[in-house]
Amino acid sequence: MTTSCNTAELRDTVTMLSSPPLIRLITEIDDNGPIPPRGLASTLADLSTHQLRQTTDQARTLGLIRVRPGVGTGLTEAGMELADVYDATARWARRHAYPSGISEFTSRVQHSLGLMAKALAPSSGDSPGCPTGAPLPSAQADKDLARISDLLCQWLDTYSQAARLAESEPAA
Repeated sequence: MTTSCNTAELRDTVTMLSSPPLIRLITEIDDNGPIPPRGLASTLADLSTHQLRQTTDQARTLGLIRVRPGVGTGLTEAGMELADVYDATARWARRHAYPSGISEFTSRVQHSLGLMAKALAPSSGDSPGCPTGAPLPSAQADKDLARISDLLCQWLDTYSQAARLAESEPAA
């Protein structure tokens, strides 16, 4: 782990990366390929126009997506690697029934990233436990989560520009 993962700014970055609309956008493109021009609203129909605009602007600013004429909205290298982090995080959460035995993909990723942020950059007022009130994982789950945290730190180190931009952006 590097020093960039031991700073309080990590919490802001992970908060931004754990935005449910951002998780949905990145994983939708990762799973199904580029979203055709003017296809965002129908692809992510449960998100409002404002949420779509805010999320795509945020993802573009962070260098996670790009829009190519005739192709649509696709992932950049940073976006593809973040999708891998999301997938690994969701697998960890599913394996350890976190935050509960029955959770959807986005919720698993969001809660698990929150747990990682708290573990990597605790504030002075933090008490042990998950911010959502879910029980802390077992010792084995904690070891496995450390591996996922390392993946997140590697992503943050590789794409430090995205991390710096996330720190300067208001949370969604």
